[in-house]
Amino acid sequence: MSIARLGALRRLHRSGAGAGSRAEPALQLLQAGCPAPPTPPACSPRRWLHQQQATGGASEILQSSKKVLASLKREHPMLKPTLAILQAGSYDLVQEMNKKLAEEIGLHIIHIWLPEDSSEDEIVGEILKLNDDPTVHGLALHLPENAYSSKILNALKPEKDVDGVSAVNLGQLVYGDVYDCLPYPTASAVIELLENIDRSIDGKKVLLVGTAAPLAASLQCLLQRKGAMVMSCQWKTQQLQSKLHQADVMVIGSIKPEEIPISWIKPGTTIVNCSHDVLSGKLCYGHQDVKYGDLAAEEALVSLAVAIRMQNMIKTTERWIRSQQYRKWNLHCLTLHPLSPVPSDIEISRAQSPKAVDVLAKEIGLLADEIEIYGQTKAKVHLSLLERLKDQPDGKYILVAGITPTPLGEGKSTVTIGLVQALTAHLDINSFACLRQPSQGPTFGVKGGAAGGGYAQVIPMEEFNLHLTGDIHAITAANNLLAAAIDARILHESTQSDKALYSRLVPVVDGVRKFSTIQLARLKRLGISKTDPGTLTEEEISKFVRLDIDPSTITWQRVLDTNDRFLRKITVGQANTEKGFIRQAQFDIAVASEIMAILALTTSLADMKDRLGKMVVANDKNGQPVTAEDLGVTGALAVLMKDAIKPTLMQTLEGTPVFVHAGPFANIAHGNSSVLADKIALKLVGEEGFVVTEAGFGADIGMEKFFNIKCRTSGLIPNVVVLVATIRALKMHGGGPSVTAGAPLKKEYTEENLQLVADGCCNLQKQIQIAQLFGVPVVVALNVFKTDSHAEIDLVCEIAKHSGAFDAVPCKHWSAGGKGAVELAQAVRKAANQKNNFRFLYNLELPIVEKIRIIAQKVYGAQDIELSPTAQIQIDHYSRQGFGNLPVCMAKTHLSLSHQPERKGVPTGFILPISDVRASIGAGFIYPLVGTMSTMPGLPTRPCFYDIDLDPVTEQVKGLF
Repeated sequence: MSIARLGALRRLHRSGAGAGSRAEPALQLLQAGCPAPPTPPACSPRRWLHQQQATGGASEILQSSKKVLASLKREHPMLKPTLAILQAGSYDLVQEMNKKLAEEIGLHIIHIWLPEDSSEDEIVGEILKLNDDPTVHGLALHLPENAYSSKILNALKPEKDVDGVSAVNLGQLVYGDVYDCLPYPTASAVIELLENIDRSIDGKKVLLVGTAAPLAASLQCLLQRKGAMVMSCQWKTQQLQSKLHQADVMVIGSIKPEEIPISWIKPGTTIVNCSHDVLSGKLCYGHQDVKYGDLAAEEALVSLAVAIRMQNMIKTTERWIRSQQYRKWNLHCLTLHPLSPVPSDIEISRAQSPKAVDVLAKEIGLLADEIEIYGQTKAKVHLSLLERLKDQPDGKYILVAGITPTPLGEGKSTVTIGLVQALTAHLDINSFACLRQPSQGPTFGVKGGAAGGGYAQVIPMEEFNLHLTGDIHAITAANNLLAAAIDARILHESTQSDKALYSRLVPVVDGVRKFSTIQLARLKRLGISKTDPGTLTEEEISKFVRLDIDPSTITWQRVLDTNDRFLRKITVGQANTEKGFIRQAQFDIAVASEIMAILALTTSLADMKDRLGKMVVANDKNGQPVTAEDLGVTGALAVLMKDAIKPTLMQTLEGTPVFVHAGPFANIAHGNSSVLADKIALKLVGEEGFVVTEAGFGADIGMEKFFNIKCRTSGLIPNVVVLVATIRALKMHGGGPSVTAGAPLKKEYTEENLQLVADGCCNLQKQIQIAQLFGVPVVVALNVFKTDSHAEIDLVCEIAKHSGAFDAVPCKHWSAGGKGAVELAQAVRKAANQKNNFRFLYNLELPIVEKIRIIAQKVYGAQDIELSPTAQIQIDHYSRQGFGNLPVCMAKTHLSLSHQPERKGVPTGFILPISDVRASIGAGFIYPLVGTMSTMPGLPTRPCFYDIDLDPVTEQVKGLF
């Protein structure tokens, strides 16, 4: 070995001496600056040519990446691909190169700088933050050599790992397609440089010396794919001399110890230096016998590696874009084993093992950062999904309604769930059920839960029926905060001067007095343009501080999610501290709150906040509306509702997805689940999929409000109405004895009686006609009970078809699961392809009275309406206040088409009495009260809670149904 060659290697050794902690070689290579390459005399002409070829390769990669990124940005104008580099230690030239090349091709780069002595947990913490940051698309590490632990590398989210250093990405490289993974940039650069120098690596013996994972693992895989024979060892390996003599190519990952003689290296060996000291620019080589990568070649290696990192970032961005787009479901359905006789609902629910909700979310195309998991079986879904899938066509939209029900209910929820189980688990069609959250009032009262029943349920049913994710509790808290604010404001205004009120409403804090944002908004509404509290006149102060609420006009009530008849009328303010301010008030059931109606109709967080502010709670003494915004409570209400606005994801017994969101009653509100749940589900199912949602009670109640209120708000057009009927209910409408919850059914309902069925089909025919008023095809779903005869079933289906239904199908999902509703699913699928002539029932510009009359006559079959003096006064008042163009939400009994619950079938010739008219301005409708309507149910003699219990050992709930 010549002195020159020995000197070169000694210089290599000296350049590494005393370097202190070195960065992991492969990653530190990416930190190199790229000074201007030396002129040809600095190395041999052949070496200069190789360097030029390698540099040209880097340039080609960058130009190609730039073109691809420009194309992506044209297709996605809002795209801002961002690469985050997490560095621990002092700044070096690599950051300049990263920044320069990123800007050159159009990437945004974020540099997070930590101290060099940062702990492993601190680094991992920063990585996890960047993993969860939706604005960061790629992440690279730039750490001291001793910091690259497996814990740190595997903390990287594989989708953001642009350097391919996580175990997942390295595994894909080793076991998968090299073209489908992101190879380690340094390893890819070494391969390209070697191919420039030696043309072919095939058959060469390559020795990796002092290289650490992930460089070693990546290089070994890539070299073997090129046909090379790869050996790997450390400098202190006992067989080092033998390996050095065999090697045609050496890749050095750390500095050669001085005691290793140069003579061990075979003359003609190509050496690529990937050590940290390559970056210092101090190395100089000149002997031809050992083709040691000269400085120019090593600079080319750095350029290539950084260019490949940028290329990887573009690939990561492309993958991110694909991940944001709609993907066909890969749903694993759960198997049912129906028993006969059918066990109780809770026994069936508990016998099935639901999928983990994060697994379900992934199956239906939700991203990890789009869900918030509550336990094992529930998750909130972020509204951001609507933006991600905004270009995805909606699926088919199906509404499940019903005939006028018995007090027992006719199984609309069960049909809804059975239908989606049939569509997805048995016909392999994407489908989503969208249901209302049940109130705990009926759950502990008389009706029981609302998770469906039999083998068509949402599971776990006890979680569905109890608390869920706390949305109703959030509504209760927000509603009662507003109620408290009303009474407190009246009290404070009645006991304080303008000056005292002003000093408390706009206090001096840290020597500064300023208006809050919501107070500035109130000043603007009052026509006061001032922003300095010290400049208001006495008159302006008085206008600002006094709402002058008329207590007799307060319409906002406190709420509770419990049936409690003794709260229907109460007196508040009897304590001495309230200084004689006493008034009569009442409690409503929580789901009757206007905030619940807003939750069901809102289209975004901003829309919800706007609607909350518009809620009218009373009038002032001049007859003008007082709103939640006037009380200054809008922001606080929005904060209480910020999580409730997200739909809750659950699953059916067969593992198909369900959204549970909002739960307004249909008799005292509009009775539909949320617009947001429907919209998200329609995007997720895809163009050929189905979203099935339910409207409360009969078609005359829930369906009419679905079309005239919900569809106006959402802009969605339903494709099919599924009208649920039971022979039990038809017999009741045909003149059968009364049906009472908790009492055994009379023999007329358990024995065949074709005449009662035929007579009762008048109600079914009327409900079909109501659906046809809106131009939507109708499929009748006959919910079959074991006491129904074949003749009765055939009779109902025949009458339904002759009455204009597209089809009529008997359903046995309660006893057989989705398999029992396959015929219904097929009928719905065919009906959804029919021509749809959807139309609203009335024009919003009509006077309030005319809109009420149209609903009464065309839907209920009334001869006319009769307004009480109170109702007429309220209509005139709302019209003067500018609320006359809102849709109408009738508050009426669900047990009859008329206002009289005992009148079954199809009553005619009746006058519909309107006792009062109220307004839910935030929700966006006027609601007339038909007859006497209670907004707080009471408990029966024997409530459901007698049967509900908890096993203290297993913590299992018993007795729910």
